[in-house]
Amino acid sequence: MTGRPYVLLSCAMSIDGYIDDASTERLLFSNDSDFDRIDAVRAGCDAILVGAATVRRDDPRLLVRSDRRRADRVARGLPPSPVKVTVTGSGDLDPAARFFALGDGAKLVYCPGGAVEKTREQVGEVATVVDAGDPVTPEAVLADLAVRGVRRLMVEGGGSVHAQFLAAGLADELHLVVAPFFVGDGRAPRFVADGRYPWHPGRRARVVEVRQIGDVVLTRYALSDRCDTA
Repeated sequence: MTGRPYVLLSCAMSIDGYIDDASTERLLFSNDSDFDRIDAVRAGCDAILVGAATVRRDDPRLLVRSDRRRADRVARGLPPSPVKVTVTGSGDLDPAARFFALGDGAKLVYCPGGAVEKTREQVGEVATVVDAGDPVTPEAVLADLAVRGVRRLMVEGGGSVHAQFLAAGLADELHLVVAPFFVGDGRAPRFVADGRYPWHPGRRARVVEVRQIGDVVLTRYALSDRCDTA
């Protein structure tokens, strides 16, 4: 694709590669300092994407939290927080979820043609529902976002969404945070599932930064020549 948005993937996981546990409570991997770093990264993006499962399970707000960063965005002619984006196959979304209920910015929901009617019935009053074809692909989502003026997209998960962007070779940068504990439960979701990814023993991703942030460690990987290594 030419002219597609810059895609930055962000994920936090345990030492053994899990991004949650098997309980109904959200498991936190980052600390306060890392959450502030994530807030700064969000503030520098035009849109944030999560899968519908993440909307249902984690009920994220996906808003810039810092007053200063929101004010800086407004001063640059931008909304206080980036556009919120999600992808659903079924249209099973709750309009009262914080993804939809919080923030005055645009919310976009991409779904296959067969789920458009249901999705609009569910969240059509609080979001723009986009028919992205069947199946919905990262390429289709990025093409539509580019038309809408999105130049920098932050993908925050979950694992299935990350895997789709990675397998398609459509990620430019990965921020991977490792928390200092194990989950040790095969029922829990991992960072990505089995698949064929462009980075393998014969083609290693390039590490551009390793940083300790309190008790977690951030590693930044360059996944394309577009990656900003500063």
